[in-house]
Amino acid sequence: MTELSSYHRATADAYDAVAVLYAELFRDALDALPLDRAVLAAFADTVRAAGSGPVAELGCGPGSVTAHLRDLGLDVFGVDLSPVMIDLAREAYPDLRFEVGSMDALDLADGRLRGIVSWYSVIHTPPRDVPAYFAEFRRVLAPGGTLLLAFFESEGEPATAFDHKVATAYRWPIDDLAGLAGEAGFTEVGRMLREPGEGERFRRGHLLMRAGK
Repeated sequence: MTELSSYHRATADAYDAVAVLYAELFRDALDALPLDRAVLAAFADTVRAAGSGPVAELGCGPGSVTAHLRDLGLDVFGVDLSPVMIDLAREAYPDLRFEVGSMDALDLADGRLRGIVSWYSVIHTPPRDVPAYFAEFRRVLAPGGTLLLAFFESEGEPATAFDHKVATAYRWPIDDLAGLAGEAGFTEVGRMLREPGEGERFRRGHLLMRAGK
């Protein structure tokens, strides 16, 4: 992996420090989130309809969403900045592949993937750097490949930082994030906004996008 920037290193160190607790807290989180599971199922159906091929969960943490995507029938692997998170993911799901890496500098050939899931991982990227991430996603996705973004939605406010419990994170207007993805070569397929549930502070946004031909 290439040398990390200061905010990459700070994010990786922060997640290393809480990795064990984080894995315990969120291992079964999807069980109580039917709308989130529906979005992931729609992503899996869209990927399969376009043909077989590898899928990456970028910012996979301890691997529970990667395993869920595997259970939905996808050929999936996970990438995360945090070495401790990757160790936990490998221990919990030894049948899956997990790699330490950065979402904006993937060790993948152009057009290698059929799908990408970024499940609350781009949230830690400073807004000025998000276009570069989307450009990298577009580079590694095959034409017609599918991108799923999950993030904290800003409910009418501009992109702004908030006090995330692990590392600095940002809430985004869903239209602005969709627009940046569009500038990188993605077309919107669908979106879902979910109001915060019990114990959640913010509205959740989900964007399903298709890479241009």
